[in-house]
Amino acid sequence: MLAKTLSSAVVGLESELVEVECHIDYGNATVGIVGLPDAAVQEAKERVRAAIRNSGFEFPRRRLTINLAPADLRKEGASYDLAIAIAVLAASGEIAEESLAKSLFLGELAFDGAVRPTNGMLPMASVARECGLRQVFCPEPNAGEAGLVSDIAVIPVECLSQVVRHLQGLLTIPVYERDARELSPNGVTEYGSDMSEVRGQEHAKRALEIAAAGGHNVLLTGPPGSGKTLLARATPSILPAMTPDEALDVTRIYSVTGLLASDTPLIRQRPFRSPHYTVSHAGLVGGGHIPKPGEISLAHRGVLFLDEMPEFASHSLEALRQPLEDGMVTISRANGSLTFPAKFMLIGAMNPCPCGFFSDPGRECTCSQSAILRYQKRLSGPLIDRIDLHVEVPHVEYEKLTGTGQPERSDSIRSRVQAARDIQIRRFEGTRRTSNAEMGPKEVRECCKVEPDAQALLRQAMTSLHLSARAFHRTLKLARTIADLSAKENIDAGHVAEAIQYRPRASF
Repeated sequence: MLAKTLSSAVVGLESELVEVECHIDYGNATVGIVGLPDAAVQEAKERVRAAIRNSGFEFPRRRLTINLAPADLRKEGASYDLAIAIAVLAASGEIAEESLAKSLFLGELAFDGAVRPTNGMLPMASVARECGLRQVFCPEPNAGEAGLVSDIAVIPVECLSQVVRHLQGLLTIPVYERDARELSPNGVTEYGSDMSEVRGQEHAKRALEIAAAGGHNVLLTGPPGSGKTLLARATPSILPAMTPDEALDVTRIYSVTGLLASDTPLIRQRPFRSPHYTVSHAGLVGGGHIPKPGEISLAHRGVLFLDEMPEFASHSLEALRQPLEDGMVTISRANGSLTFPAKFMLIGAMNPCPCGFFSDPGRECTCSQSAILRYQKRLSGPLIDRIDLHVEVPHVEYEKLTGTGQPERSDSIRSRVQAARDIQIRRFEGTRRTSNAEMGPKEVRECCKVEPDAQALLRQAMTSLHLSARAFHRTLKLARTIADLSAKENIDAGHVAEAIQYRPRASF
C-alpha cells in the first residue's frame, strides 16, 4: 500500500517541494525514514506514531518506509510531521488519496495530536503557488504568515484529527481570511527613541537625515557620553516606510530564522540590529553547518549598528566589505553555496582613541601617538572607503543640555526623508534599486548630473583628498541624495561641498 503527500523544505531563503511517500509492507512493525533526514526528521516517526494513536486512529502494525523526495536534498526540522502522518493514514486507508491532490501539508505534531507552528512558513507557502497547488494546511498560529502568499487557500489547523475529518468530508475548516490592513507595511508609529530626545548634535542629526534619505553608511566618532548610541537608536524613527516588496523580503528572512512573532505576520518596521562586539563571525555574517542568515541579513532593508566598532574581530569587519558593496553575502560550503540579501544601512560608532578623549578640548588624552594610530587602524582603508559619511560627535555643551527649546521631532525629519526617497523610487522604477546608495557606475553617470560650478569643486576634491574611484562615486551619490532632499534636479556646488565635508579626515 502506497500513498503520497506534499510538503516543503527550506533552502536558504527559498523552498523546494518535497514529496512524502509512505509504503506499508509485510514485515516487523518498524518505521524507517529515508531521503537525507536530519535528527529532527528521524524523530518524526515517534511523534507521528503517538499523534495518530492519541487522535483516535490506528497506527499500522506493519513495516513502514517513508521516503522524502528528492533524495539528494537534505531535510531538517519538524515541519514534515503533518505530511508524514497524513501519508501514513492515507496508505492505511483512513483517508482517500484523491482528497490530498494539490495540497501542501506543513506543521509539527505534538504527542496529543496538536499541530505546532514551524519556522519558514512564508517561503514554504510560496512554493505552493509556484507549483500550482490550491491549498496549504498549516498550523493556526502560522496562518497569517502563510496568508501573505496570494492565490492559494490557507487552511489553519489546530490538531491532526481536525485535518483528517476535513479530508474525510466530515468537517469543513474555514479558509483563512486575509486582512488587507494587517498586511499593509504602512502605519507604524511606535519607535524606541525619537530625535527630539537628542540635545544638540545638529550636525550629526543632519548627517543621519542624509543617510536615511539615501541609504548611506555612517561612522560616528566622538568621546564617551557624547550621544553616539542614542543618535543611532533614534535613526529608525526617521527612516522611510518600507515598500510592500521590502516588507516581504524582510519577513521572509525573519520567518526562516524563527524570529517572526506569531502575532506579526508581516514586519512593517525597518529592522534595527545591534550585535555586541563579541559576536562570532557566523553570527555576524551568517554561516553554520547548514548556513543560516547572520546579523547583516537580519538588518536587510534596515540598520546595522556596530557600537565600539574597532572592538569587533578584524576578519568579521573585513567580511562586511562585499555586502556593503553588493548588498548580499554568499556563504560557501563543500556541498554548495547560499546567497542571503544584506542591503543594510551601516551605522558605526567609535571613540577617537583607546581612552576616548583624543582632540577633546575638555579632557586630556592619555594615549600615546602609536596607541592612537593602532586603534584607528583597526578599521582598514578599504572598509573606511565604503562608508559615505564620517561624522564627529563632540561633547554636548551645558547650555544645550539644559535649554528649554524643543529639538525637531523625528516625524518632521521623516517627512523630508520620505519625500526624498519617493523621488528615488520614481527614479529607479522598474529596477530592483530603491535608494541612491544602491546605484552602480551606470546609474551614477545617468542620474548624477552635475552643474558646471560643481565640476571644478569635484575636480579639486579628487586631487586634494586623493579620492579613489569608489570614493568619488560615493561622494556623487551622497551629493545626489542632498539634492533630492532639496528637491533639485541637478547637483550644484552647495550639494557637492556638503558631501565632501563628510569624507574622513587625514588622520584615518
